[in-house]
This record gives sequence, C-alpha cells and structure tokens, in this order.
Amino acid sequence: MTNPVRVRYAPSPTGYPHVGNIRTALFNWLFARHHGGSFIVRIEDTDVTRKVKGAVKAILDGLRWLGLDWDEGPEVGGKYEPYIQSQRLDIYRELAERLISQGDAYYCYCPPQRLEEMRAEQVRCKQPPGYDRHCRDLSQKERRKKEAEGITPVVRFKTPLDGQTRFNDLIRGGVVFDNSTIDDFVLLKSDGYPTYHLANVVDDHLMEISHVLRAEEWLSSTPRHLLLYQALGFEPPQFAHLPMLLGTDRAKLSKRHGAVSITEYRDQGYLPEAMVNFLALLGWSLDDRTEILSRQELIANFSLERISRTAAIFNRDKLSWMNGVYIRSLTADEFFEAVQPYLMMDIAAGKALISSEEYVRAVLPLIQERARTLAEVTELAQFFFIDQPDYEPSLLIGENMNQESAIQALTVARQRLSQLTEFDAASLEGVLRPLAVELGLKTGQLFGTLRVAVTGRTAAPPLFQTMAVLGKECCLRRIETALQRL
Repeated sequence: MTNPVRVRYAPSPTGYPHVGNIRTALFNWLFARHHGGSFIVRIEDTDVTRKVKGAVKAILDGLRWLGLDWDEGPEVGGKYEPYIQSQRLDIYRELAERLISQGDAYYCYCPPQRLEEMRAEQVRCKQPPGYDRHCRDLSQKERRKKEAEGITPVVRFKTPLDGQTRFNDLIRGGVVFDNSTIDDFVLLKSDGYPTYHLANVVDDHLMEISHVLRAEEWLSSTPRHLLLYQALGFEPPQFAHLPMLLGTDRAKLSKRHGAVSITEYRDQGYLPEAMVNFLALLGWSLDDRTEILSRQELIANFSLERISRTAAIFNRDKLSWMNGVYIRSLTADEFFEAVQPYLMMDIAAGKALISSEEYVRAVLPLIQERARTLAEVTELAQFFFIDQPDYEPSLLIGENMNQESAIQALTVARQRLSQLTEFDAASLEGVLRPLAVELGLKTGQLFGTLRVAVTGRTAAPPLFQTMAVLGKECCLRRIETALQRL
C-alpha cells in the first residue's frame, strides 16, 4: 500500500455501543496501528429521531476503557473536523444539489402514505421492496406544482437501470450486483439531514479514508456507495466486510447472548485487556491454537488475510474464562487496586469488619485464583468479612458421616486448634491431616466439615490458607457455632 492507511470507526448514537459494534472499532484500530496509520472516530448522528441521550459519551468511554485511542475525532480534533455529522450538513446539501444539477439525483415528493401503500402492494405481490421511481422523470411543471402544494421533497439517487456494479472485497473477494436490483435510494431526507449512504461516502472521501472495515450487514449497501462515488467523481476506498457475530445457538447476536453495552462488561468486572483479546478472536486468528495474545502481539500480527469469511461465535463462557486468565496474571498490587470499587460497593454490611488494608491484602490472593470477573470477588470473599456465615447445618455432615461423627470431628478439631501457638497454614496442616487418621475419617470428610464450619461453603479457597487468614479466634468461634447448630 503506497497511500497512508486511514480508517474510521463511525458509530451512530442511536444506542450504547455493544460488542459487535466495538469489535468493528477494534479491527479498524488494530489495522491502523499495524500499518502505522491513523484511526479516526466520526459520530454519524444524522438519524435525529433515534438519538439516545448519553450515547456519544458511552461510545467514547467504551473506547477509552479498552485503550483504543483515536488520532482524529471528537475531543481530539484534526485536519478534517468537525467529526460529528450533524455539524457538516451544509457539505451534504451542497453535494446533493450537485448530483441533481448533473442529472444523477432528483427530488421525490411522494408522501409517506403513498410509500407505505406501495410497499404493502409489493409485499402482497411478493415483489422485492423498493421505490417505484414515481418521481424520477417529473417535468419541470409537475415539480413546480408539487412545490406549490407545500410538499418538502427528499432527494433520491438516480440509479442506473441496467448494468452491474462490481468490486473486490478484501475479505470476500469479487462481488457483483445487478443495478436492476438497486432502487433509487434517498440521499437527503425532508428534514435536510443526509442518509447514511450520502454522508458516509462524502465524509470518507473528504477525510481521505483508505480502507472501510465494517460489518457484513453493509455489504449490500456497497454498490450504492460505489455508484455514488462514481457520480461524484470520487475515488472509492478499499472495502472489507467483517463476519457476522452469532450466539452459541448460532442465532443472530442479541442481548440474551451478551450483546450489551461494552461499559456493562466494565461494570461487571471484565478487564480491558481480556476484552480486547477476546474480541480480536471473533473472526480473526493468529493460528488454530493461540488464544492469549497481548495488545502488542495483536498489533504486530493483525492482517485482513487472517479474517474469516464465516460467522464468529460469541461465547460468554469463553470470555469469562479468558478474563480469569488475565485476573490471575495481575500482580498482588494490581489486583488489590482493581477490586477496590467492587469490594467497597458490594460488601456494605461488612465494611466495618474490614479491619485493615493488610487483612484485605491477605484475603485477595486466595480469591484471585478462583475469580473469573472482578465483580465475583465480593461474593467469593464475603465470608472473610462477616461475623458468622449462614448455611444449612446438614452441610456439616459429610458423605458417609452422621451427626455424631461430625460433632466429634469438630469438637476434637476445636480442642487441637486452640492449643496452637502458630496459626499458619503449615501448622494447621500439621495438626489436621493426622487428626483425620486418628478419627478414622478420610481427609476429605474432616476438611469438608471444617470448610463448611469456617466458611459456610462446600467450595472455598484452600482450607489451611483460608483458616490462617481468618485467624485463630474467628475459626474457633465459627467452629463453636457449628457445634451449636448440629
């Protein structure tokens, strides 16, 4: 490639950015960084009726959280600003008028009611939907009459009635569309705002975009855009249409699959590096085995050649697994800092029992090995920060044990533990492992009973380390409570 790489992420603020939308941003960002090019953010806010308050902020916050910095765009500026389409309306109107004057577009005065009736008739006759070109060849006199009636027209593109539009998609190869299948689409709406088709073609040209990487759903719009480029005398960029995202049931990705706002994943305790790694593998791969890749490895290896043509599967379980891998890679200090907002937010009742930072730092390594998200930490660690855990007393009675054997095990264990001067993991193991043999129990039976007694759970971090962190006084008190419950 001789020209500098310039790509854009152009979201519409009609909702908060979900994973499919952000995957597109990531692929553009990786492509730009790999080639030493520019990543541009452009807000396409021309659909006035569907704008969602706060969506632009959520989009930019999501990019910032993932570390997808932009070289030009909102809050950054650049040579081609403004980067918000609602601030560029004069440009679109001027070019729409140019297309009309050169015979490549025309005013359409059809009221909404007529268009609805036309579409209903097309459906009834099982015809492909599309504008019937009713206003395409109106005379000057007929146009003046419509204007005198006070009708505000839209501007439609005059699509060639025959021939084909061909292009080479960088992922899918050669693509051909018959022009007869393309209707006379709207360029400028009656409110003066452009449609996506006009605005994105104009801006991609004026902002010197070299490559358009976008979702597969826009593939069928590409011939429209190429016809527009040709009519305006603009050189088109290269196109690459990214594979669809599907749920594990192979249905189109939706909220039930996890297609929620990217900032919700942040709030649920996913790490940005894990999210970037996971999203990068939705349709792209380094090889058939490597799954954990750093940001720098992704940039160094990213190429369009390795993007799949087939749909990618969004697997929430795999994301959580990968997030757990990244959580375990954090240093003790990094993990401590990362979990603070979640720990303070969710263990409200236990705040007063968090005696010191030193205690929290002792607890967290035991939880770090098991957590798949930062938000899980509070639930996994809760028994460390409450006075007494709540549980069904029957859980104290392990497999092939009875009430009497459980009481005996806890009674003797309490006695032996009370005699310890050092309450560390090694000392605890030195007392409790031989005790199981002495009581005629398997270690799993004794340890299971003690685990429920001191944590209230059948599954918890390693018993001896857990008891050491809880401390002698706490463990003896909880064992005494367990005996009372039995």
